[in-house]
Amino acid sequence: MLEFMYIRLPEDIEKLERLGLFDAARSKINEMLSKNIPSEMRRRLEYELERIERLLKDYSISEEKAIETFKREFPEISVDKFYEWIDKGFIDFILIDGKRYFFNRFISNLLFTCRDKECLAKKEEAEKKQEQRRRREALRNHILEILNSNQEGYIFPRRVRVRMKIKLKPGVVPEGEIVQCWMPFPRIGDQQTSVRLLSCFPEKYILAPENHPQRTIHFEQKVLGDKPIEFKTEFEYTIYAFYKRVNPNDVKPYDEESELYEKYTREQPPHIIFTRYLRNLAHEIVGDETNPYLKAWKIYDWLTSNLTYTYVVEYCTYESIAEFVARNLRGDCGFQAILFITLCRIIGIPSRWQSGWYANPVSKGPGPHDWAQFYIEPYGWLFADLSFGRRWKALDPTIHRFYFGNIDNFRTVLNNDIMVQFYPPKKYLRSDPVDNQRGELEWKNGNIYYDKFDYIIEYV
Repeated sequence: MLEFMYIRLPEDIEKLERLGLFDAARSKINEMLSKNIPSEMRRRLEYELERIERLLKDYSISEEKAIETFKREFPEISVDKFYEWIDKGFIDFILIDGKRYFFNRFISNLLFTCRDKECLAKKEEAEKKQEQRRRREALRNHILEILNSNQEGYIFPRRVRVRMKIKLKPGVVPEGEIVQCWMPFPRIGDQQTSVRLLSCFPEKYILAPENHPQRTIHFEQKVLGDKPIEFKTEFEYTIYAFYKRVNPNDVKPYDEESELYEKYTREQPPHIIFTRYLRNLAHEIVGDETNPYLKAWKIYDWLTSNLTYTYVVEYCTYESIAEFVARNLRGDCGFQAILFITLCRIIGIPSRWQSGWYANPVSKGPGPHDWAQFYIEPYGWLFADLSFGRRWKALDPTIHRFYFGNIDNFRTVLNNDIMVQFYPPKKYLRSDPVDNQRGELEWKNGNIYYDKFDYIIEYV
């Protein structure tokens, strides 16, 4: 979908964007597009115009608003600390026409990255909240139940019912036009079975095959006057936990000519790429180890020890996710999973993406979450949740170890690959070309971006 993102922008355009001169960057891009340039560079520049618009939506908080937010979150602290944390790189902003504009979730990322006493105190305060403790204990008890059960494979089935609604904001699409919607829908396979659609609106739909890598249910609806445009589904499925005791001595070599091996050890530009830096990092981490399972463990352990969880802007604005995480040692769950997949593939371990929703039974509702799988002979596909493993490493080494190879049943599996065309196909570039957890909309004149619709997911 975005394979051309590996192409670096012309230097003068990169410089203008670094300086926050986005209008000048747009003018330079349009000037270049008026010339006879290579087709891949043309595609890259055409997308850059869209990428700028999407990037600016994520950096929309003015300095004045950012200070107001800071004062509300840290009422006892001087604003001087705000600027000190900017200078230390803890507060994320970009320049736009000479003014600072801040990332919409800059406070959360400040708490993830800053180790100053004020931030640590606020994090500790949040961790002590009753709901946080209840979620943590519910997950710990679930994992200990798995570990103590003496069962292996897909175990502890859990039946779940979910409602999802997407609502288009008024005035986005003219009256009489058709809006298409691709809502995520549970896959059948691996740890998820018995998926059943209970109801939907509109009643006419197209359901992608049960094992489609990014499964969706597709609708169309005409805009009629002031009538709200809503798409709804209710479905249920069975999700299993997975646990497997792996003996490294029983691990066997791969059939390197098999379709599975070739597919899941290849590059997937622009995000799963084998740059020199990433190749060197992978081999530095695994060293002289030759056992695939232990190689994967070394990668998991290194990443969960050295990465910091932070929120990121929309995935569509990054040139290469794996390279970004490796250089900056930070990112959200999906960024960490993509780096794990990339490093595994570099050293010859088949690995792939898995994503959907996570909902602890005591939480208010589900949220998007991403993790990885890696293939070990003769055990098959195992799991690696990097962000959960990183979080539990300091809290409980047993649970940190659990998330290498195993998985809980608090999930909905929607996708098992990245950058896959929908069924039926979407014409325009998606809001998220990498994954699909929130749904996608378009009409005859183009994609409908996330800021134009709302989505709600409820576990029943």
